[in-house]
Amino acid sequence: MKELVEVIAKALVSEPDQVVVTEASDDRETSLTLSVAPADMGKVIGKQGRIAKAIRTILKVAATKEDKHVTLDIE
Repeated sequence: MKELVEVIAKALVSEPDQVVVTEASDDRETSLTLSVAPADMGKVIGKQGRIAKAIRTILKVAATKEDKHVTLDIE
């Protein structure tokens, strides 16, 4: 899951070297935190949060295949 978020975020931002994804997980739940450069925050969130929602939807589908629950926080 972490790698998936990194690939998507690095494709969206102007400064891909500042993309950092941290992961905390237990048996069934995984929490991901995405950090990007302040100038790239709008590119990751998108208008009215549409890009962030799309990333979360992709994660949800991938997590469902593994029978897990994933949350994504953007900092």
